[in-house]
Amino acid sequence: MDNSNDIIIEAWNTVLFEKFCRFKHLLVDGLSQHSDAAFEQCIHPQGSRVLDVGCGFGDSTLRIAKRVGSSGEAIGVDCAENFVRAAQAEARKQDVQNARFFVGDVQWGDLRGPYDHAFARFGTMFFEMPGAAMRNIRKALNPGGTFLQIVWRQREDNPWLHDAELRVKEIVPVISHEETDQVHCGPGPFSMSGPDMVSTMLRGAGFERITFERFDCDICIGRDLDDAIEFAMALGPAGEIIRLAGQEGETRKPQVVAALKKAFAEFARPDGVWAPSSTWFISATNPG
Repeated sequence: MDNSNDIIIEAWNTVLFEKFCRFKHLLVDGLSQHSDAAFEQCIHPQGSRVLDVGCGFGDSTLRIAKRVGSSGEAIGVDCAENFVRAAQAEARKQDVQNARFFVGDVQWGDLRGPYDHAFARFGTMFFEMPGAAMRNIRKALNPGGTFLQIVWRQREDNPWLHDAELRVKEIVPVISHEETDQVHCGPGPFSMSGPDMVSTMLRGAGFERITFERFDCDICIGRDLDDAIEFAMALGPAGEIIRLAGQEGETRKPQVVAALKKAFAEFARPDGVWAPSSTWFISATNPG
């Protein structure tokens, strides 16, 4: 494993894992709308062997395992051991026999292929070396194997993240990753939002038949306004700014709460806080 990635892996294994557990009700149920739509067009035939990249809690892996049937297999990989343990526990709880999980750095590690297909729901935006990860994924695929990844589109079409980031930047001093020795998440949720850059990267990795399909939907970002504000202050670009600012970020939280309450008010509904979101479904094929 490349040592330059250790800081990011530590973040996902500690502070980010704890926050993801805290907001699992939003991260799993809310974001699943995007994978639900992707699975409608993604063919994982019975008997297929499928890799789930950046599997997190394993909910996508378990769904894939059920799609491919007992003669197939779904393999989830994540850099964070704590996520893998949580996924394994969920597989045992649901008694899904054909799901497996392992800890690995997708950029450089052995992905235990070959696979017929690979899938990633928001699992590719935080790679320090995304080109290396794309090459490694392609090499783990059989000839003709496909890779479908879901990534966030541009900031402006994801106001639940971007508006929160802008409001926080007006209040909290921004500290870059280079200015602190604190662990951090990596490049960030919008690092794969540019089709030209990503298609060039995938072609450089050896993929062909690369397509981008836009998908938009409202997602639940909080059971109520308070939940949505806590979510924004914990995760995403806004949460990262507050955390890296340390004591200064903590001190200015009351101002942040007031600003986010105004920013999110238009998204509040009787059944929760629902904001627009926009993703790319990016598909590519390994020519062999």
